[in-house]
Amino acid sequence: MPKQQLVFTEEFCQPELLFPFTLCRSIQDTRVGILTIREKWEKMLGMPSVDKRQNNYKDSECHVDFDQLRSGDSWWLLHGNTLPTASLCKAVKLLQNGDCLLDSNGSAIAYRVSKKQVIGAHKVKMLRSIVYKQTVNTLVYPWDILRLNEWALQEDFKLLTAGRKSAPIPAGTRVSGRGQLFIEKGATLCHATINATEGPVYIDKGATLMEGTLVRGPVSIGKGACVKMGTRLYGATTVGPYCTVGGEIKHSILLGFSNKAHDGYLGDAVIGQWCNLGAGTTNSNIKNNASVIKVWTPQGEKEAGQKCGVMMGDYSQTAINTSINTGTIIGVGCNVMGQGLTPGYIPSFSWGQEGIDRYRLPELLLTIDRWKQLKGQSLSAYEKKLLKNIYKKF
Repeated sequence: MPKQQLVFTEEFCQPELLFPFTLCRSIQDTRVGILTIREKWEKMLGMPSVDKRQNNYKDSECHVDFDQLRSGDSWWLLHGNTLPTASLCKAVKLLQNGDCLLDSNGSAIAYRVSKKQVIGAHKVKMLRSIVYKQTVNTLVYPWDILRLNEWALQEDFKLLTAGRKSAPIPAGTRVSGRGQLFIEKGATLCHATINATEGPVYIDKGATLMEGTLVRGPVSIGKGACVKMGTRLYGATTVGPYCTVGGEIKHSILLGFSNKAHDGYLGDAVIGQWCNLGAGTTNSNIKNNASVIKVWTPQGEKEAGQKCGVMMGDYSQTAINTSINTGTIIGVGCNVMGQGLTPGYIPSFSWGQEGIDRYRLPELLLTIDRWKQLKGQSLSAYEKKLLKNIYKKF
């Protein structure tokens, strides 16, 4: 049968500018709000998705090329850094084969292609351009994840809860704004206090909120996540699946499977997957003089606004009582430790916080596998290959 599917591409999206989060994942697998960008598109368009082969170290056997298009197939090519809305999805779904959807600046958003449009290994010939005049939200720099998180939390909450009824609120749980609280069946709450008057609060299946948890929306607590006793969560915050969190967290995103399990402040921060913040780790999110924060990027320093905390890549960790400087970028696979404030940029695979010593790869892979075993998983062959390639490249 003819196949219709979504095909994500990073082409023209400059994924390198989203360092460190795009070292280990494609842009479309970044969590913004409750869902990843991929999950949003799949749910809103009702179609499965795959990724287009980019001819780089992130390719796997699951990636596709144009030569796999068969007669009668239709692919919707989507830029991986674009966040969908109901209106945008409607415009995308109306595309015919050979159509290209552009934003008001003339940049491409989506294409619909069949075998007839393919004229080369990486080339398609489009027949018609259609301009989408409404606002299009895209990720360019890592702090854009923070900038869009409140909006995305609200949009995802509506998407996931439309026409559905929340599980009952357990006895002993204090709630303001009950209409903005949604609890999936299987979540556990015990003597928590939740204020959803300023934004929705979504609690996924298998999540646990221990005694004394204080939540002020908009907040999402992902599948299997654990919020420890006395934790304070301020919006707009996303606690990704299977994370364990404690202390004080404000306007931050933990992408998944990471731990900030103890006291310490995390603010205006994005934490990758499989990270661990040692007890007492605290980040600064505003400069002493309240001036604009300049953040390291592969293109040089860029202004990120008045508030910006740490951006930490996957598989990185901090020692106890680590003090992270304002607007710090930490790469993949780092072990951050040392006295005083961290430098503004810590390269991938750093041992310490000056980037002078390099984490030995066999030891790093062993450490990552041990951390994964604590959450019932193991390091896959693809992850090992990915990390080895990143280690050589960076």
